[in-house]
Amino acid sequence: MGEPRAEDLLRQLAPQVLGALVRRYGHFDTAEDAVQEALLAASTQWPAEGIPANPRGWLVTVASRRLTDLLRSEQARQRREQAAARQILPGQWLAPPADAPATDSDDTLILLFLCCHPALSPASQIALTLRAVGGLTTAEIARAFLVPEATMTRRISRAKHQVADSGIPFRLPGGPDRDQRLSVVLHVLYLIFTEGYAATSGPGLLRPDLSAEAIRLTRIVRRLLPGDAEVAGLLALMLLTDARRPARTGPAGELIPLAEQDRRRWNAGYIAEGVALITGALSRGSPGPYQIQAAIAAVHDEAVSSEATDWPQILALYELLLQGNDNPVVALNYAVAVAMTRGPGAGLDLLGQLEADQRIVGDHRLEAVRAHLLEMAGQHQAAHDAYRAAATRTTSLPHQRYLNARAARLADRV
Repeated sequence: MGEPRAEDLLRQLAPQVLGALVRRYGHFDTAEDAVQEALLAASTQWPAEGIPANPRGWLVTVASRRLTDLLRSEQARQRREQAAARQILPGQWLAPPADAPATDSDDTLILLFLCCHPALSPASQIALTLRAVGGLTTAEIARAFLVPEATMTRRISRAKHQVADSGIPFRLPGGPDRDQRLSVVLHVLYLIFTEGYAATSGPGLLRPDLSAEAIRLTRIVRRLLPGDAEVAGLLALMLLTDARRPARTGPAGELIPLAEQDRRRWNAGYIAEGVALITGALSRGSPGPYQIQAAIAAVHDEAVSSEATDWPQILALYELLLQGNDNPVVALNYAVAVAMTRGPGAGLDLLGQLEADQRIVGDHRLEAVRAHLLEMAGQHQAAHDAYRAAATRTTSLPHQRYLNARAARLADRV
């Protein structure tokens, strides 16, 4: 294999360098600025002069010097002392050697925990994770979520200040707090992946850069926590889902539903890796929600055709997922599995129960599933109306076009 590109290496090293600076100096916000300046210097010098023998040490040195410059004023020194008193005990003010690989990964995981601090809103957690750990620019994150760059700048800035003011030390939490914080980290990574695989708004159905970034970050967590079955389950879920991406859109970017996809275009390598991961994770005991969802995805991916899908097994997995889980989207998918196993009437009965749930009653997915089940039942007029209603409720243009096309196809049968 060839040497890594400077751009790829910088992206890999960015969270490690930021972690080293925050561990030593505190001041998440100022340290992040210093790291960005070091990365900019490297992006201009390395292509001309070559990658240094110790690229991480080079970046830590340059970023540390810049951070020192930024902290020289009296006001900055006072802020530094106050933050240190709140966050980091004197005995913790020890940075690892610049060339020590063992702590690189630890700092990346700590950064993930910091960025997913429960004091932050989910939107801020996602933005800060993509900025500090993913290495995406503010402009890139703003484009991904279809907001002005100035808006995203303010969001990230507020998030960094909230982290600094929270008083949380730069170390991994322990005990129950660690489990709770890890669940937030996994949820944020799941949200990033989901937005990349099924964009909630805008002209495109897919944002592969976000999906790929979520997979990359989850691989990091998996490498750091190899014994955690839910981490393995989340990575498996992402891989098994993303494996279908090549067949999910047509030549013009139009949505192709799962039942109509050309399965020969699915990513066989991702499917094999995902199946192996979930098989190993399920052998460790009581499965968590990501493991169950990955198992459902594996059943879909291993079916040679839509008709060959083992819907009774999927139904049983959804019943397991619903235990202690009142997520309306899970209940909606369960209704589909019921319809595919017991007939559309049974699925429609379950949809009626969901109409009282305000969390999903206005969601286009509820009407889209209703339309599909009505079409299965031969109720073409009602299905046509439901497809039209679903199209008005989504802000995703590919979904709107797909739903309107389904309605138009039924118009001739009404």
